[in-house]
Amino acid sequence: MRDDDHRGGETPLDAVVRERGIDAPDAAGERGPPGGEAPAGDAAVSGPRVARVPADHDHDTFSVEGIDTDRREGLVEAVLRDVDGVSAASATRRNGTVGVHHDPSVSREALREVLAECGLVVAPGDEAFEARRAAQFASARVAVAVLFGLMVATPYIAVLYPTRVEWLFYDPVTVQYLQSILDSAMTTHFFINLGALSGLAFLVACAPAIRRAVAAARDGRFTNEAAFVGGVAALYGYSTLVAFAGVEGAVHYDLVAYAVVVATLWTEFGVTDTATDPASSDDAAAEATADEPVAMTDGGR
Repeated sequence: MRDDDHRGGETPLDAVVRERGIDAPDAAGERGPPGGEAPAGDAAVSGPRVARVPADHDHDTFSVEGIDTDRREGLVEAVLRDVDGVSAASATRRNGTVGVHHDPSVSREALREVLAECGLVVAPGDEAFEARRAAQFASARVAVAVLFGLMVATPYIAVLYPTRVEWLFYDPVTVQYLQSILDSAMTTHFFINLGALSGLAFLVACAPAIRRAVAAARDGRFTNEAAFVGGVAALYGYSTLVAFAGVEGAVHYDLVAYAVVVATLWTEFGVTDTATDPASSDDAAAEATADEPVAMTDGGR
């Protein structure tokens, strides 16, 4: 993405800069210190830009949309520094945040209004925090599902699958050796590890789905998530009985892990938005969407 704006028209941010008579950053995206005055010798000294912030000044952080170039970073910072009572401002387009150091007499709402005048969409503080935390948890769930899934799949591929599909292997001695491992006392420890890994992957990676399934069951509703959670839990319970209670059958901790990985990846990268974790029913979420206004924005372009 280029750092310069070539949009063929004046944006709200450009209009605010022009109306306030603020010097725009140069083509390289360089910004001067607060007040627009550079100390002597700055041209010859390189290093991070610093600002003097009084000890009694507050700091607020905003989550915004619309800062998509280095030039806009500089313009937003210049506009904020032009506000009376603001000692320093920093905009970061990489994570869409704006930090402001300001006098306690300057309210957060006043700063929000300044950002809104610039054509930026500012998320409420609580919503921004919750969205960021939910996104971090979603990434952690994906990591747990994939890593634990691989840790379960590897022993199955190396030991169990060869004994179940012997016709795929040309060396009967190897198959017999692997079968002797499964017939030994070592099998108990083997399945304890697989059960723990697949169970933890299910509980951690599918935690939101489990909570929604429990809520649906409590309300007497049948949902696809409830069917999925119930099926995986039943398969895990059956495999545990086969592994440790002497029930005849095959241990399918691998299928549990595969189901968790597929469901987690589909939820994260498929059709479901994991930035939020609704605890209410689907009908309640639909009603909330219908009642609340939705901000349509082009990011201040």
